[in-house]
Amino acid sequence: MFLKKTKSSGHTYLQITQSYRDGDTPRHKVLLNLGRLDQLQDDASFKGMVVKLAELVQLQMSENEDVFSLGQVKGQQVLNWGYVVYQKLWRKFGLDLFFSKLQGVLNLQYDLGTTVFFEVANHLLQPCSKRAGYCKREQYAGLEPPEDLNAYYRCLDVLAENKESIEQHIFERNLSLFNMHVDVVLYDVTTFHFESVQEDELKRFGFSKAGKPNEVQVVLGLLVDTEGRPVGYELFSGNTFDAKTLERVLEGLKSRFRLGKVIVVADRGINSKMNLKMLKDKGYGYVMASRLKSMPQKVQQEAKDRSQGWIKDASGLEYKVLSFTNAVRDVPAKQTYALAERVVVTYSEKRRKKDACDRERLVAKAQKLLEKPSSIQAQFKRGGKKYLAQVKEAKGSRWFLNEKAIAQDQQWDGLYAIQSSELELDAKRIVEIYHELWRIEESFRVMKSTLEVRPIFHWTPKRIEGHFVMCFLAFLLERTLEWLAREHEIEATPEKMKEALNSLQLCSVSYQHQDYYLKMQGDKLGNQLVRMLRIKPPANVSRKKDWKI
Repeated sequence: MFLKKTKSSGHTYLQITQSYRDGDTPRHKVLLNLGRLDQLQDDASFKGMVVKLAELVQLQMSENEDVFSLGQVKGQQVLNWGYVVYQKLWRKFGLDLFFSKLQGVLNLQYDLGTTVFFEVANHLLQPCSKRAGYCKREQYAGLEPPEDLNAYYRCLDVLAENKESIEQHIFERNLSLFNMHVDVVLYDVTTFHFESVQEDELKRFGFSKAGKPNEVQVVLGLLVDTEGRPVGYELFSGNTFDAKTLERVLEGLKSRFRLGKVIVVADRGINSKMNLKMLKDKGYGYVMASRLKSMPQKVQQEAKDRSQGWIKDASGLEYKVLSFTNAVRDVPAKQTYALAERVVVTYSEKRRKKDACDRERLVAKAQKLLEKPSSIQAQFKRGGKKYLAQVKEAKGSRWFLNEKAIAQDQQWDGLYAIQSSELELDAKRIVEIYHELWRIEESFRVMKSTLEVRPIFHWTPKRIEGHFVMCFLAFLLERTLEWLAREHEIEATPEKMKEALNSLQLCSVSYQHQDYYLKMQGDKLGNQLVRMLRIKPPANVSRKKDWKI
């Protein structure tokens, strides 16, 4: 056996070649193509592999006096060991013990904890369907999920049936392990669609936030803390309006988590008068984006008045505080309730420019519509059509550009309002709390991109519910790792962490009927995350039968 250099297309390639005889004719057999010589000379991974093979030679020769033969080394597969970072967090949350106990109670014949963790790890590192994950179930070194495909589906039923106890367990561990403060919670709603038009009690047609109105969907209401860590969630049928989701979510929050005073932060879609009253009745506070244009005329005039009452802080933020009594009419009870609130109106030049730019774009669309009046009727009111008006004439009707509506909108450029029940809370703090909402918007982005919650390969309500519990567990581990990284001053986005942990690999090889793991050179960030959680990395060369981490 020898190294052979061959030239092709102006490059030199390196091969491991073996000599043999075909009868009386000497021949060469290529065992392995190593690649271009110039690239290999600069490849740290290749150099590391040579070092590890040398260590394997020494290990084998120390145990066996036979001459080491490279030809007897057989490569098997490349395995991931970076998953142990999430496994460490899984155990910190006590989820291994939780599912072990649940398995005993239900008398399940398969390893429930390992199956669920395997599915969670897949969504964190290699998102795919349950069947595809099953086919690649040996990709994680040392993790031995069940051989039975049915276990990967049946565990979803268990997750769906035990969602509330799982959430409660996680919440209590978050408080004790990471001192999570839940005095302020962020709430928002998103939708997840299916490649289907078949409705049932959960999958329904509704307003799609993903722009998929012709496909059925489910609605997810999510609560996170101000660090972006999940507190709880609820799944709703696809035709549920945003404002109608909050009460059910908070019912679960109140009954299971024994919380004291909590301020709920949400966007305009959740801000309905009855929601605000419900929050006050349950003892919660609120900080909500306000529909300033829907407020009483007096409040509108004060908000637009730029001549007095404005405060400018060191960061350049301009704001003014207005006292407001919100009249809430309970139609079924035929009663009106008064909610004492503060409205914090903010102004920024950057927002003014954005508002002006957005309006100019809609005006341009409106002018384009005027060129083809026959197409106006089919347009939505919220598009360019909002700046068009119609006048009746003797021969029919005529559309024209509504300059009055354009001028009215211009008065609001740069203004934004937040209303709150917290009368003693500093106005600037109210603004700061509201601005934390970006964390929940980012949470939805992570769920839809990095964790790939969809496409959803399940159709029955229970399996869909179980799928979301599993995704919730994956989201919990990802957010916790991200938070710990920030605490240790390690800059890492979810995408970078995913790449880094996937770079932590072992090469599985066999030699003389023994299996070994050769550790590959990992990403710098991946090694930082391993050290952060005080995980001892594997040796450069280790026997498979002795391997543990």
